Amino acid sequence: MIVRPCFKKIRPLLHFTNPLDIHYCSHSQAIDLAAETQAESTACSDYRHVHHLFDENPQRVSLNNHLLFEYSRNSFNEEALNLFVGVHRTGLLIDGSSLSCILKVCACLSDLTFGKQVHALCIRSGYFDNVSVGTSLVDMYMKMENVDEGRRVFDEMEDKNVVTWTSLLSGYSCNKLVDRALQVFHMMLVGGVNPNAFTFATVLGVLADKCAVEKGIQVHTMVIKCGFEVITSVGNSLINMYLKSGMVREATVVFESMGNRNEVSWNGMIGGLVTNGLYSEAVKLFHMMRLAGVELTRSIYVTAVKLCTNLKELVFARQLHGRVTKNGFYLDNNIRTALMVSYTKCGEMDDAFNLFSMMHTFRNVVSWTAMIGGYMQNNRPEQAANLFCQMKKDGIRPNDFTYSTILAAQPSISLFQVHAEIIKTKYEGSPTVGTALLDAYVKTGNIGEAAKVFEEIDEKDIIAWSAMLSGYAQRGDIQGAVRVFRQLSKSGVWPNEFTFSSVINACTTSMASVEQGKQFHASSIKSGYSNAFCVSSALVTMYAKRGNIESANEVFKRQKERDLVSWNSMISGYAQHGYGRKALKIFEEMRKRNLEMDNITFIGVISACTHAGLLNEGQKYFDMMVNNLHISPTMEIYSCMVDLYSRAGMLDKAMAIINGMSFPAGAIVWRTLLAASRVHRNVELGKLAADNLISLQPEDSAAYVLLSNLYAATGNWQERAKIRKLMDVRKVKKEIGYSWIEVKNKTYSFMAGDVSHPLADSIYVKLDELSVRLKDAGYKPDTNYVLHDVEDEHKEAILSRHSERLAIAFGLIATSPGIPIQIVKNLRVCGDCHTVIKLISKIEGREIVVRDSNRFHHFKGGLCSCGDYW
Repeated sequence: MIVRPCFKKIRPLLHFTNPLDIHYCSHSQAIDLAAETQAESTACSDYRHVHHLFDENPQRVSLNNHLLFEYSRNSFNEEALNLFVGVHRTGLLIDGSSLSCILKVCACLSDLTFGKQVHALCIRSGYFDNVSVGTSLVDMYMKMENVDEGRRVFDEMEDKNVVTWTSLLSGYSCNKLVDRALQVFHMMLVGGVNPNAFTFATVLGVLADKCAVEKGIQVHTMVIKCGFEVITSVGNSLINMYLKSGMVREATVVFESMGNRNEVSWNGMIGGLVTNGLYSEAVKLFHMMRLAGVELTRSIYVTAVKLCTNLKELVFARQLHGRVTKNGFYLDNNIRTALMVSYTKCGEMDDAFNLFSMMHTFRNVVSWTAMIGGYMQNNRPEQAANLFCQMKKDGIRPNDFTYSTILAAQPSISLFQVHAEIIKTKYEGSPTVGTALLDAYVKTGNIGEAAKVFEEIDEKDIIAWSAMLSGYAQRGDIQGAVRVFRQLSKSGVWPNEFTFSSVINACTTSMASVEQGKQFHASSIKSGYSNAFCVSSALVTMYAKRGNIESANEVFKRQKERDLVSWNSMISGYAQHGYGRKALKIFEEMRKRNLEMDNITFIGVISACTHAGLLNEGQKYFDMMVNNLHISPTMEIYSCMVDLYSRAGMLDKAMAIINGMSFPAGAIVWRTLLAASRVHRNVELGKLAADNLISLQPEDSAAYVLLSNLYAATGNWQERAKIRKLMDVRKVKKEIGYSWIEVKNKTYSFMAGDVSHPLADSIYVKLDELSVRLKDAGYKPDTNYVLHDVEDEHKEAILSRHSERLAIAFGLIATSPGIPIQIVKNLRVCGDCHTVIKLISKIEGREIVVRDSNRFHHFKGGLCSCGDYW
């Protein structure tokens, strides 16, 4: 039992002018300077009374040290310092044990100034060569992050023992200097110093942080040879190392072989299982621990609550909450914060807020941030923003994680205002904050500001690089995405699966080179990420959207796991390429596996039926969706049904679908009906659809153009002229038709009648040659697709110069025979061009893939994949 005297603080005690410059400070000067300090203080008179008792004892040095050690052992560090000062001032003998003890006290108090003074005293009093004193000096400097001074003391020591070496090793480890720590361990072994149990525990912790499990296995072998595997602390370190390296089986073997497990052993094993995602195993071990009668500590409770959080086990969390309250740990801030997070993960925001409210003065930035994050996770950004404001009013300064969390709450927060705060608090260079900030700007469409934020991040990690790349990809800026990817590679940062997923998604845009997507696919294979789920899903989408449905299917078949996005991508891919039966086969496979389906699934399925002319199947699947699966039709699905009936000439059923919708028809529905009215030359229905479409999108040229084309197709040139004049009055510009073709990694664009290409003469010569061969094959121009009031001869000339024909002619002369040609057109391919391209594919022996605004067309041997349901 230690009597704790009420000493007042009497430091500083050794006012050396320069504590480290011991050549200019004598032992007597040190004592005189210390004696001048607070000579008249009450604490000093208190101490004299206590010291008088020791004066009468012939073994007073031993008793002084005993009392000093007891203070230190019981964390009465201030009292220990005061005792040491008093002993020193009265001239009593101070030995190496006294100095070693007080140096440990300095380390505990992080009092570097006092420690340096004691260091000087050690030298002047001749105790520096004492192994215990030198070791304590090394330990003190290392614990106070004065690494170089600690190493200097170590190097100057003549005698060193295993404790000295271990103190240096531990110091490097605590200061995150992993490589230096391992170097010290190697020097120990080379120097013939046998490690002790604490040495092994320390070096195993270093190897765990470095994830150097191979070296860890070697050290494990040494531990067994030295007989330290029975030491609990060493076993705990082995468990920690194996679990951090993902070697759960090896950690379990060590754990089960331990004869003496303590709370740290159980907690480390359970926490490691949680970290490795083995939640059910962690629950079993927790119950085993309870059966073993292990006392639940604060750290074990925190781990158990985190386990509930990951499993979203609300009942288990409430049970732990009750036991925490019963055991008296309820006021522990870490436990309450962990419980609060668990409730938020389980969606119990009221319970979480009640806990938070009861914390009162114990709230810190961690608990505030946890509560803000909880609101964000439960889709309540306004409450998160309000709490963020309240946090600042209460004087709690947000940290980097707070800012990273609240930035996702926009538009409930002012992005620019929070950005200004981040700059003031100097968090803009933080990778987590910078990444969250640039992501927020990307979501608002401000890619320029996002790029500026990206440049300000001090140490860009792969998450920051991927976020910036994803920003460009979302905008369809393939050049920006590729530029960032190349910069990433040059910077020495290794791309991960999310990086590849983002850049491959960027390659789905029509402006991207087809070869770029293939190159990134090859890079993902070399990096070992091609089979990663997000990468393979992106590859399926990319190949499907870029016209290579066979490659998309190959990737799809190799996927070890598939989510709904993968299945939907394959169904819609086949639908867009005109392979309706294949799309429905994928859908039926989904049904056999009882997989979840959504409205995106049925958009693909009904589109497949529409493009393949499968009217009955389309009706069946629509009924299945509504009546069996109870999926409410969206605007897009109604549009698909209108298109299905319209293509079959059932405009009355298409109109019945529109009239039966539970919400007003949108622009996509009226545009579909208007296009069908143009095909079937139904002026009355076309006028109705156009009026509704113009009222919804008065500046969109589609309604005006389709209606004017309808009037032209029916020979009503006067009404057509009125529509064109209305477009001029309203300043509505018709979208110009373009076609693109990629040859040798370069993209070329053409518009109707284009003569700007350097090979224009050769292109038109090729078109003339094709014209002769087409007529020999029985081709007759369908001038109904020329919606101008001109002579038929002129109409034929207009048809022959459509942009897709120019692009195909260029492809034929710029590529080797037999090489497939792929073009993209921003508008729909006209019926006459569709007929011509079928014939060209036959007479030239080429496969031609055309991606228009509606779908893909695969022309081969005089046939098209659409089956003429273009």
